[in-house]
Order: sequence, then C-alpha cells, then structure tokens
Amino acid sequence: MIQTKVSISDDQNLFVNKFKSFGFKNKSSMFRKALDLLIAEYKKDQLAKSAQLYAEIYSTDSDLQELTESAISDWPE
Repeated sequence: MIQTKVSISDDQNLFVNKFKSFGFKNKSSMFRKALDLLIAEYKKDQLAKSAQLYAEIYSTDSDLQELTESAISDWPE
C-alpha cells in the first residue's frame, strides 16, 4: 500500500483515535473506508448530475423524443 501524510484537526484526531470502537483494526483501515465512502458518494453525485443534464437535453430535443417514442412503440409488452 502507498503511504501518505495528512493533517487533521484536533476534533478529527479525537474521532480517529476511537477506531477500535468503530470496529477498525487500525487508523489506516478507518481512513481507507472513509475514502471509499467519499468516492462512492462523489460518483453517485456525478451520476445524478449527468442524469439531470440528459433529462434537460431530452426535454428540449424533439427529435430525440420522437426517436425514443418510435423505439418504445415496437417494444414488446
């Protein structure tokens, strides 16, 4: 694993020092989990923004709406 040095506040340090009470074997595993959760949340937000952009584009593009409707009409029920 790659090691890196980070600076945290006193409050964050007090929290991190409770790693065992949260079920982590060490501080590093706690940080890795926190980063994994942050990455997942970021990706989820990016996906939501992308979906919103596609929805905006779709709502103003009549050709795209017609194409979608024609595809749906041939879709088996």
